[in-house]
Amino acid sequence: MSEIPAKATESEDPSDGARADEAGDVARAVPGDTADHASDATAETTADHASDGAADHASDGAAKATADHAADDDRDYADAAAPGPDVDRTGEMGEAGELPGDAMWQSSPPGSIYDYIKAASFSIGADGLVDQWSLRAEQIFGIPAERAVGMDPIEAFVPADRRESGQRKMAEILDGREWTGLVPFRTPADEGSEDSGGREGLAEVYVMPTTTEHGERAAVCIVVDVRTLRTIETDLAASQAIFGQSPFGFLLIDTDLQVRRANQRFASIFGGTVDDHRGKGVHDYLPHAEAERVTAVLRRVLETGDSITDMHVTGQVPGSDERRHWSINLYRVHSGSGRPIGIAWLGTDITSRRAAAREAAAARRNLALLNEAGARIGNSLDLETTARELLDVVVPGFCDLATVDLYQGLLAGDETPPGLADGSAELRRVAFASAVSDAPFAGGPAPVAVGAVHHFPFNSPCADALRTARPQQIPADDGGLIQSTLAVPMVAHDTVVGLAQFSRTKGSEPFGERDRALAVELAARAAVCIDNARLYRREHERALILQRSLLPPGDPEASGLDIACRYLPGNAATEVGGDWFDVIELPGHRTALVVGDVMGRGLRAAVAMGELRTAVRTLALLDLEPAEVLSALDEIARGLGTPGGVQQATRTARQPRDADLSEVYLATCVYAVYDSVTRRCTFANAGHLPPVLVEPGETALMLDVPPGMPLGVGGEPFEEVEVELPEGALLALYTDGLVESRDHPLDEGLQAFVGALTDPSRPLEDVCDHVLNTLDTHHGEDDIALLMARVQGLPAESVGDWTLPREPRSVGRAREYTRAQLVAWDLEPLVDTTELLVSELVTNALRYGEGEIRLRLLLDRTLVCEVWDAGLVQPRRRRARDTDEGGRGLQLVGLLSAGWGSRRTPRGKTVWFELPLPDGETGLTDPAEALLSLF
Repeated sequence: MSEIPAKATESEDPSDGARADEAGDVARAVPGDTADHASDATAETTADHASDGAADHASDGAAKATADHAADDDRDYADAAAPGPDVDRTGEMGEAGELPGDAMWQSSPPGSIYDYIKAASFSIGADGLVDQWSLRAEQIFGIPAERAVGMDPIEAFVPADRRESGQRKMAEILDGREWTGLVPFRTPADEGSEDSGGREGLAEVYVMPTTTEHGERAAVCIVVDVRTLRTIETDLAASQAIFGQSPFGFLLIDTDLQVRRANQRFASIFGGTVDDHRGKGVHDYLPHAEAERVTAVLRRVLETGDSITDMHVTGQVPGSDERRHWSINLYRVHSGSGRPIGIAWLGTDITSRRAAAREAAAARRNLALLNEAGARIGNSLDLETTARELLDVVVPGFCDLATVDLYQGLLAGDETPPGLADGSAELRRVAFASAVSDAPFAGGPAPVAVGAVHHFPFNSPCADALRTARPQQIPADDGGLIQSTLAVPMVAHDTVVGLAQFSRTKGSEPFGERDRALAVELAARAAVCIDNARLYRREHERALILQRSLLPPGDPEASGLDIACRYLPGNAATEVGGDWFDVIELPGHRTALVVGDVMGRGLRAAVAMGELRTAVRTLALLDLEPAEVLSALDEIARGLGTPGGVQQATRTARQPRDADLSEVYLATCVYAVYDSVTRRCTFANAGHLPPVLVEPGETALMLDVPPGMPLGVGGEPFEEVEVELPEGALLALYTDGLVESRDHPLDEGLQAFVGALTDPSRPLEDVCDHVLNTLDTHHGEDDIALLMARVQGLPAESVGDWTLPREPRSVGRAREYTRAQLVAWDLEPLVDTTELLVSELVTNALRYGEGEIRLRLLLDRTLVCEVWDAGLVQPRRRRARDTDEGGRGLQLVGLLSAGWGSRRTPRGKTVWFELPLPDGETGLTDPAEALLSLF
């Protein structure tokens, strides 16, 4: 059998072998230092230093190679020190450490050192062949006993180039010499296999000569797998790195949940030496509640074998009150035989990481809160809604309770100069939110109800915050619900508009500097939105006041018409529009009905509407035809957007220019003139919705009036449509806000409006209310204007109409007709004045007019006299000089009548005057005095 350099010794002295046997016995029986000495004694018999190192690692490394080995080794030592129930107490070692003569051999429990070291034995007979083969030998060499027995070990295991030296060594062994060394081997090939050799390996062999029962020389061989020893050496280095060099705290916890071993890092954190922690439990390091939780987890790991990763544990280290946080990894440790022997504990201090994570989470939370505030605050232009939006953002994400107070003066529309306001001025509580209860300050001052007006004491922190525009920390009351409160002034454009209070209840984290900065930013954003809402509300109210002042006051009256009207402004979230309506009385008991809508919103649209309405009334008093009125309005609308006015607009209408759309004024308008005598109505439309007519007994229909272009566009004439209205018919003019909204298109709204006018015989006020209740008029997206008129024509007995020839006698005849008609109407007090004025107008028609003369008297709320002729020249009033004999007729008409004028007609002109009816209180002007006043 060949040898790799080794040292062989021959047992010539029987005592040498006995000493060697005794050393081996002690090494196998007693663990610890005794085993090490035995191994060293054995190593001295080894010729090769490599063999010495391998043997040393085999004894020392087997106890500490890995965490499993260390824990198992400690368990074996404990088992050896405490005899089992089957061991006789008399077999224990004496005080001197000597084994008594009746000592009993004890079987090593599972998980001993031999589970890690691959050691085997076999014997060689006198013929040099294997005659006994152990189970461990089968495991190392992979050859069963029935095949190994009878083999020549040199021929079977030694490579061919070393067999000659191996045969010589076998002969020496059989001659009674001991030998130890490293031997390379190759397992024989399986029977029937084409492979010439099996697995190669390296073994340390200890050969001890012996004799058979017949006195023949034989040998016993102890074999250790060297590669296993090398693996144990590597595991030992890893184990030392974990326990000695690891920057993490490491524990080995036994099955009794006590510390079996701790590394230096753990001892440096919790104090003492490594040995001081042996035998301690988790209750010695953690608070009771945390220790109970960790103990339950340790038991679960020990029972189930499931590992735990990144379990967070909180506690304190000795000598410090600071809370520390650790991340713990737990896994069950097994012996070489697979028996659970404890738990490995690997801990990392994550206190700083937790603090950084909290800071990062707080920063992310604050950014998310600011993003949410930007998205949710300011969506409405309503003050109260904006304040509630702020509280919806901060409760409960930032605080538990919050309130918003705004200065009463700002809410009432008073102007506050920029700067710092008086902290003790009156405020109104506009919003309150709580995530815990309805009582915002339990144990403190009485809560302020939402909508109530109050003020803070002059020396209070809240008043100081309002005066200085700096946030203040309000101390909490003992025994109250609140832990800390921030009073943050709401500053917008250097103006303090109110105060926001953010409170956290006990149990929550108190406000810090980061929270203070966030509260200031949130309050500032809300303050800007609230200030914008305040400015919008002010402009909205002013525009609404202006618009209402320009609309007809109360219920307008008209001759031959029953009038009802409604105006609904948009809600506070939308700006005031330019909708308007008007009822204008015209000469001859005629009435002009107007409904219009200026495109745009706000104060600008309201002002434009006022200008157009004034222009309409002016043009109507000129008694122009409806189409002429709209043409003049079109020029005026174009002039509204031009600095030079109407003339500049007309001058530049055909010149290309880059128009600023903000200065373009467009409007739609429908203008109708109703004659109560003929019950005929003339319509002209400038891009407006068509009028709706409901005749008695018929369904409502939309009149086909050519829409034309909106006012302000220019370039297109307007068409007129004349319609005869039956007695009792209902006429409706309206704006698009009544029939159009975001949820209801225009066509549906028109059909709904027409369908709502089903019973025109009802009182007109009831009809208006029914229409508004039936249609979707609460959307608030646009203004709504509705003008409804029921036709009540002038009765025939209230009209006196005569045609006079062009001759001087017609003047006297006109006076006769007038006297007779007034007497029939019981208007004797008006006879003299009316005769005088009729005589003047008929005389002017004879002298300056043309064609036949027509005289018409109309009785309604006033008395109207009209004189018609075919002349186109309009009479012009002038002041006569004292020396003039004539020229005072129209002056006399102006003095004695309530009003007079002239208008053109399709066949000439009409000159008229109007007299109030006698009511017993208003005295009539004496014609004699009026004549004398002319001189």
